[in-house]
Amino acid sequence: MLKSESVMFTYDGFSKFSFPDFQLEKGESLLILGDSGVGKTTFMQILGGLLKSKSGKVELSNTDYNKLSRKEMDQFRGKHIGMIFQKPHFVQNLNILDNLLLSLYFSEKREDKKRVIQLLQEIGLGNKLYSMPNKLSQGEQQRASIALAVIKNPDLILADEPTSSLDDANCQKIITLLKEQAAKTDSHLIIITHDTRIKRQFNNSITL
Repeated sequence: MLKSESVMFTYDGFSKFSFPDFQLEKGESLLILGDSGVGKTTFMQILGGLLKSKSGKVELSNTDYNKLSRKEMDQFRGKHIGMIFQKPHFVQNLNILDNLLLSLYFSEKREDKKRVIQLLQEIGLGNKLYSMPNKLSQGEQQRASIALAVIKNPDLILADEPTSSLDDANCQKIITLLKEQAAKTDSHLIIITHDTRIKRQFNNSITL
């Protein structure tokens, strides 16, 4: 279960964001919509444990983020949370295959090269195993980012504006891919975006 209750955050005591409560059962997805400046990325960072809320709590798989030290939260995130950022995050001097193997290593999961190759084939990058990140197209980089997030079978997948720079056809492909991969691992999936094109694909949504 993923639960967010009475979460509030402030920057330097001036910009204040209060976020709606929600609760997701295992395998459920949520779309969080909002215009620029309403705190979408801040909320994602709180749900991912990168920022600590000023009040309220976030709980994932019976673990209360507030009860974890910074080091413990980093370890918990590495094992249980997959994050997809607006700009892809790769180790640029490693090919895509090695980037995924490195992700497994840091999450303390078994380095399974066969499984990594199978995942890349599933998402249409089977011919890009040994490509460097900067040699991939924008759509391919987004697919590789999804693979990077889901390879460790996380309890929670968070995606920040995954379709904002994509045309309609690739937008549809990325959302379908995210939902398919989340379903395979029975993960919570949260997409945070201003892109209203994808609203009809989610039964559960909130607007900030």
